Amino acid sequence: MIKNKLDYKLVNLALIALIVFLVYKTGNLWIGIVNKIVQIILPFLFAFALAYALYPFLQKMREKKFPKWLGVLIIIALILIGIAFVVYLITTVMLGQLSSLFNSIIEFINSIQKHNFDFNLAGLETSLSDTFKEIISKFGTYVSDGAINLIDTSLSLFSKIFIGFASFIYFLIDMDKIREEIKFFFSKRSKKAYNYVKSLDEEMRKYLSGLVQVIIISLIEYTLVYTLIGHPNAILLGFLVAIANLIPYFGGICVNVIAAITAFVVSPSLLLRTVIAFVVLSSVDSYVINPTVYGKTNSIHPLVTIIALFAGGIIFGILGVFISFPLAIIVVTTYKYFKDDITRNIKKVTNN
Repeated sequence: MIKNKLDYKLVNLALIALIVFLVYKTGNLWIGIVNKIVQIILPFLFAFALAYALYPFLQKMREKKFPKWLGVLIIIALILIGIAFVVYLITTVMLGQLSSLFNSIIEFINSIQKHNFDFNLAGLETSLSDTFKEIISKFGTYVSDGAINLIDTSLSLFSKIFIGFASFIYFLIDMDKIREEIKFFFSKRSKKAYNYVKSLDEEMRKYLSGLVQVIIISLIEYTLVYTLIGHPNAILLGFLVAIANLIPYFGGICVNVIAAITAFVVSPSLLLRTVIAFVVLSSVDSYVINPTVYGKTNSIHPLVTIIALFAGGIIFGILGVFISFPLAIIVVTTYKYFKDDITRNIKKVTNN
């Protein structure tokens, strides 16, 4: 009997080793297949995430007696207006400000060298200058060619955007049914699994809907303040700050450094106003806007956030940096839920 069990285990180990060996030898094939699958499902994942994030706004409109079709139409119209506004900014305003920003950084490097600091930045200056010229040249060509160049050279990307947006509309319309189906599935399988998914859904919904609000608030807030203090790159900086909300801590720091560098080149008084502006705005964001919008959803220890950003960047590149904070929320929520569940079970056993 013992011998038969031992032989059975050896057979299983041999099969596992064979499977691992075959997967290793055909790794390139599997990587290619996985990449194709990811390319297929990625537009739908983004579409679902966007619909999931904007669903609370649809709910609020329905609570105020808006018909569902009208709420969906309003959200779609606002998205299209936002896209049109961004395209307008890029094609008419931000291209000029982007060139001015690059020139300011180059001038800042020159200023450091002129003050006899022991830095030899000539190579960096040349490299940055060439890079910036190439970016501006390509960006200008891309904008001037417009939709024709987009369709000729990026038909695949255009198709994915169209399919993703169409999927987003259907996901938003059917989000009630999708949530009910998921709720029914887990409630029938396990009460514990249902409670876990419910808590995860609540935390992610708060984060995603809060993120949309914070991006809009930051865009208006920083653009307005930087315009009032006379910063030449106000619109571009407001746009960058809005996008930087996707990267906790480091995104805002990078934009503030860029704002300070460009202000330094213009005048000492503008540098002082810029420093005061982003110190005040950062404080308002940290102690007023973010706590009000997010509540306790983003109460994750800064060290955990930093580790998540670093790990996401190493594993998935720039995409990993952007999705690291939502993944950190999922991990922390999972840990807290099962920790609380284990604690409750221990208390029950102790009381009995």
